[in-house]
Amino acid sequence: MRSVGFSLMLMTCGSVMATMSHAAVSRVSLTANDDVERITVYGRQNRLVMNSGLATKSDMSLMETPAAIVLVDQALIESQGAGNLQDLVRNISGVTQAGNNYGIGDNLSIRGLDTSYTYDGMYGGAGLGNSFNPTRSLTNVESVEVLKGPATGLYGMGSAGGIINLIEKKPRFDAGTEFKAELGQWDSYSLALDTTGAIAPDTAYRLVAKHGRSDGYRQLGTDRDEIYASLKQRFGPSQDLLFSVAYIQDAVRVDSIGDPIRIFNSDSVAGKSAMEVSWQDLVNDPKGKGVNLSDSQRQQLADSLRAGDGLTPFALGDTSLVSSLTEPNQGEELRFKLNHNLDLSDNLYLNQQLQYRDYHSGFVRQTGAYNYVYWHRSGATNANPRAPLVVDDVLYPYAARRQEYRKVDADETSWQYFADLRYDFSLAGIDSELLLNANLEDRDIRLQDWSIYDADKEIKGKNGERLYLGQLPYLLDIRDPNWGTGSFEQYDPLLTANYSKQVQAWGLGLQYVGYLSDTLTTRLGFAFNEIAQSYTHLGVDSRYSTSKAEPTPEKNSKDNGMTYNLGLSYHPVDELSLFINHAKGRIAYSLLGSISGQQDDRPDSESLSYDLGIRLKQFDDQLLASLVLFQSSRTNLRYTNPDYELGISAIEVPQYFFNGADETKGVELDINAFLDEQWKFNLNGVYQDARNKNDPNSSDYNSHQKGVPMITAGAWLSYSANLAVLPQPLSLSLGVNYVAERSTASSSFGIPDGHVDAYSLWHSAIAYDTDDWSLQLNLNNLFNQDYYDKAMFLGGLPGAERNLKLSLSYRL
Repeated sequence: MRSVGFSLMLMTCGSVMATMSHAAVSRVSLTANDDVERITVYGRQNRLVMNSGLATKSDMSLMETPAAIVLVDQALIESQGAGNLQDLVRNISGVTQAGNNYGIGDNLSIRGLDTSYTYDGMYGGAGLGNSFNPTRSLTNVESVEVLKGPATGLYGMGSAGGIINLIEKKPRFDAGTEFKAELGQWDSYSLALDTTGAIAPDTAYRLVAKHGRSDGYRQLGTDRDEIYASLKQRFGPSQDLLFSVAYIQDAVRVDSIGDPIRIFNSDSVAGKSAMEVSWQDLVNDPKGKGVNLSDSQRQQLADSLRAGDGLTPFALGDTSLVSSLTEPNQGEELRFKLNHNLDLSDNLYLNQQLQYRDYHSGFVRQTGAYNYVYWHRSGATNANPRAPLVVDDVLYPYAARRQEYRKVDADETSWQYFADLRYDFSLAGIDSELLLNANLEDRDIRLQDWSIYDADKEIKGKNGERLYLGQLPYLLDIRDPNWGTGSFEQYDPLLTANYSKQVQAWGLGLQYVGYLSDTLTTRLGFAFNEIAQSYTHLGVDSRYSTSKAEPTPEKNSKDNGMTYNLGLSYHPVDELSLFINHAKGRIAYSLLGSISGQQDDRPDSESLSYDLGIRLKQFDDQLLASLVLFQSSRTNLRYTNPDYELGISAIEVPQYFFNGADETKGVELDINAFLDEQWKFNLNGVYQDARNKNDPNSSDYNSHQKGVPMITAGAWLSYSANLAVLPQPLSLSLGVNYVAERSTASSSFGIPDGHVDAYSLWHSAIAYDTDDWSLQLNLNNLFNQDYYDKAMFLGGLPGAERNLKLSLSYRL
């Protein structure tokens, strides 16, 4: 597949380049002196990015934009040596690692809610479970914009939290080439090329390529190859066309479990902690149910308990629960994109974008390995399979039960078309922008999922006959795992998921931006969106499900409705502005879920956002600060009606309710400053209270969202030192980021108070830059802090130890 992908891309690039070069040569006399690049996405004022088009699709000053937007520019990305999107989280308030992402791909949350990812506003994958979510590189990214809250139909199907928009590198007419090499910890290295220039006076190209390898911290290695090619053709001063191709292939080994929390339930022993109980407290079930332990075994179990059991992850040190049976996430992405800009007149502008994207992924991962210690559940103590493991009357207190491995083969193909027509006019002395936008989107999703289990998984038929018994060996000790040998296929896998899903969406929107006066700006946007889904179940293993073994007819669902955005900004003086914003968006209820029964007419979820913000700029526009009070939520979430009984309830008794919600309230701070040639800094922080308000009948109702910290903060300070011994300044940088405690609680698994602890990390960098070359050394986790950078389902993913990265760039 790799050779096919590269051949296809190179053939396409070659043919288009040849065609466009010929067209450019014929127009040399018309545009030889036209070297001015039009800024269509964002603008730069002095050293700071002060404009953004993400909220309005026009080049609008942030001081006038009534929306919560955060920008990360290329200087900050390069200073921190950031290689992927997850490295940038520490620079953006309200963006955090989401919980329960099994360590696969980018699974970020904005204000505790789901995130959409775009490249220059076009679909770049989404948090669709873990099968369709790549790890996004910054190799071809110049800057990153984040819009918090719904986008009123401007970007098609979106998520409730907002949009992370990666602005890709574009062709330039001034020639330049850069070679870059990186060396780092864990046998990490990469080689990269970035070259751009004019083929003819009207035609420019850019080619970016990178090859990288790493054994990775805790042997979680990565292999990645990327190539990006783009051509820009100008047809006079009023029209241009940009064609781009991206091909990425990577293999990322993932840890789906991390360090697990040992399942010790304090409520089962009268609220005593793991260090307070004695072996006498660990009583057997009085009715003889479950696993009954001898007194010596109860003592052995009590002796195994540690202070954090039932609360925090059990540190495995250099050991990991990553089996040799697992396989890296093999991802392959191919994107073709056309971007057309046309100035129809001095005040009428058309932008069209067309994109084809295909993403395929496949992996084998562990999804279960639970170390049960003590738990009184559903009227029984230590009932199988949620009990300590005893084999031949030998207790294994650190054993892992209920293992499962999943093999996934998934593919998502999408087409997307946007048309944005903007008219600038003045009416009654009010400068105005009117944007008419239309979007079409089509996604075709195919997924197959196989599973293997240990002996705790037993499937019986209707007559009690045994259809399946898991063959994986029990892990007798998570500290020194005895992994199964051979391959995944040797353990009699079951086909557990097998379906295709088609999702089509379209929308029409109208947006008005009015500069009512020198101090007042308003934004009013309305859109109509429709989302249609069709689902085809293609049959699974009959041993796994006798009722779902055979394919079923296609089922369909469709929902539509209005979305809106209402915003107002007030800037009484040039240095200060205040804004208020309220928006509603629509979200397809489950792009990977099945459609059956009452779900046929299930309404889509809605996203709501309220923002009240203040922005301040100082020091001749070299400092920009924002403070935002917000409330964001995802509504129309389904939960089961407790009064409904299948086959008994009357028609008027619904099976489901749809008024559940996820809701986050908080305050965000972002400051960017380039004070002079020596000092620059970035500061951000958020307090957010993210709550699960989905099912009022659940014990988890109004609990904190898993994996979402209440407080995060980050700072990065750079100083350019002029030293007599060096002709150019030496740049010194120091940064810190803080992440508060995050919940991993699960009442259904006996750890209602599970969490990962807060942490603070310090990072540093030293860089020397000349006209032709630059050298940079980044030292991350300066004080070698132990921490968990992701909250997993029932554990935490250990963050990387202290590590170095050396980067050398040479420019032609």
